Amino acid sequence: MKKILLSLLTLLIIAVVAFLIIGPSYFEKQTNQIDGEPLPEITAEAQTLHDSLFIVDLHGDTLLWKRKITDSVDYGHIDLKRMQAGNVGLQIFSSVTKTPRGQNYDSNSAETDNITMLTVAQLQPIRTWFSLLERQLYHAEKLDRAVVDSAGALASISNVADVDSLVETRTGDKAPAGVLFSAEGLQTLEGKRENLPKLYDAGMRMAGLVHFFDNELAGSMHGEEKGGLTDFGRQIMGDMEEMGMIVDIAHSSHDTVAEILSIARRPVVSSHGGVQAVCGVNRNLTDEEIRGVAATGGIIGLGYWDGAMCDTDPKTVAKAAKYIRDLVGIEHIALGGDFDGAVTTRFDTSGIVHVTQALMQAGFSEDEIRAVMGLNALRVIRRGLIPMKDLPKTNPKQAVESAGESSQ
Repeated sequence: MKKILLSLLTLLIIAVVAFLIIGPSYFEKQTNQIDGEPLPEITAEAQTLHDSLFIVDLHGDTLLWKRKITDSVDYGHIDLKRMQAGNVGLQIFSSVTKTPRGQNYDSNSAETDNITMLTVAQLQPIRTWFSLLERQLYHAEKLDRAVVDSAGALASISNVADVDSLVETRTGDKAPAGVLFSAEGLQTLEGKRENLPKLYDAGMRMAGLVHFFDNELAGSMHGEEKGGLTDFGRQIMGDMEEMGMIVDIAHSSHDTVAEILSIARRPVVSSHGGVQAVCGVNRNLTDEEIRGVAATGGIIGLGYWDGAMCDTDPKTVAKAAKYIRDLVGIEHIALGGDFDGAVTTRFDTSGIVHVTQALMQAGFSEDEIRAVMGLNALRVIRRGLIPMKDLPKTNPKQAVESAGESSQ
């Protein structure tokens, strides 16, 4: 009997060790995929233009996974080598800290969580197992370590001087690439206003108030109630604007989006998604919401997965960009791929040139392509990082024009 128990215990230990070693990477391989559908050959003209661009991606979820950004791997969507191959100048990395079981676009409870098991399987510090705040702070540490490990190939972006230095450096050299820390939902505040400065001090400069479920700040587009901002949410939004942390409306309910846009004092970002006129998914923006984002001087980051575009063909990104341009102007369009965000795409970050080529084929001018691929995002980020007290007294339209002159 003892031999049987010992054998069972040995098998259990082996199974646990195998799960801890193999499980996290296996799960990511099944979750972040390339669909394998054909892509057109890149023309010399498209490649030449692409190589001259400053490219900004507003949203990637690589920090969720066990691997390091500096590791070169053959799965997922983003790593340093592929960022370099895709000529990415600035990548915003978001922190995902909680997702509901049975996650879907329509209705999710806030009572369950998939990420806790992932943090345990990845052998993250025990402090991250029981606290969403600690989970997010760990992601900030992970990004900081990537910058150190990159030996100068990555640079942290947390203020205007960092942005200007990055732009100047990449004018003559393609290294480093900038990285900026953001949040996918501020449930990590754990209901405490005093936790926001902790995230700011850790490097966070952009944040969505909600993710796939309603929280203490606001209703999610995918939550059960789908309400608007709470009093706590209004407080936090005001604090973000004051300190220089960009407000992201991705995943917010329509009521939340409407209220954010009505009270925003600074440019607002929709970091990753699409538009309902092109892809009628509930998470995508209505025409009224597109106009609202534009009225703040903000930008809309277009994603590459079918939940945002109803397709993975890069031509659909160009189609969505054309719709926004014709509705509110070219200055409000950006990229937000949602790479490594449990999505399937047609290309990874090394293949963003396919978006450049799709925009060319759709008739966008070179200046328009430069704006969409990065300059619009640079304008909004650069201004968004300035604390409110240091901003000149201007209205949103004047702010857009002023920031645009200083970043292009």
